[in-house]
Amino acid sequence: MAIIIDGKKVSAEVKEQVRIETEELIKKGIKPGLAVIIVGDDPASRVYVNNKKKACEKVGFLSKEFALPATTTQEELLALVNELNEDKEINGILCQLPLPKGLDEKAVIEAISPLKDVDAFHASNVGKIMIGDYDFLPCTPAGVMEMLHSYNIPVEGKECVVIGRSNIVGKPMAMLLLHENGTVTITHSRTKNLKEVTKRADILVAAIGKPKFVTADMVKEGAVVIDVGMDRDENGKLCGDVDFENVKEKCSAITPVPGGVGPMTIAVLMKNTLKACKIQNNL
Repeated sequence: MAIIIDGKKVSAEVKEQVRIETEELIKKGIKPGLAVIIVGDDPASRVYVNNKKKACEKVGFLSKEFALPATTTQEELLALVNELNEDKEINGILCQLPLPKGLDEKAVIEAISPLKDVDAFHASNVGKIMIGDYDFLPCTPAGVMEMLHSYNIPVEGKECVVIGRSNIVGKPMAMLLLHENGTVTITHSRTKNLKEVTKRADILVAAIGKPKFVTADMVKEGAVVIDVGMDRDENGKLCGDVDFENVKEKCSAITPVPGGVGPMTIAVLMKNTLKACKIQNNL
């Protein structure tokens, strides 16, 4: 029977460590601050932003939210980002994606100071991850690595297959597995004989946004399966990219949805914001 990797538990441990370190900083008169920008009224984005606010309270950060109407112009949004780049109270800036149509996400990401880019989406931070000399890691892939470490699942020498090549999860996930000496294959919508590739994986990471896409016949016996997906099944019930019920009979460890990778993303965001605060205060 597979070990169910408990993201809530690992996330609580990461946040507790951040809270302890934050307490020490506050004693020195330094309080980490995170600014979250949300444009428009996308319900999923609203849920994420509320969760980020709760996490900030829990670890003792200053948290500022900037909720802008969907009619906000590119100029207004960039002006706010520039203001926050200059704000000494704010150590991390996060702009909740996706943005409403007509706004240029790339320009907004590039406008955020790399030192305050706690999502690690800025080209400068992406380049640093590539060469393995980085300040911040993208929250979701870094959350996956935290879980693997927490459950003592080694990456070195293992066949790792990532399904999905997005800039937010797939590509950085592959780099982080590579940095820990995994042998990494990235697969995507144009991959031929996908099942043959995924069946080689000792560690399989699914990040494509297709409900229950990964079926038991795609998984090697005893593999570790990480499900980054957050989808709805035919009954509207929350599920991941992996057919959990059938795959869990075959693998050695698996992350559930919900309660797996999801909580880790916010925990790493807190970790990144704390690090940004330390860097900006030369600590």
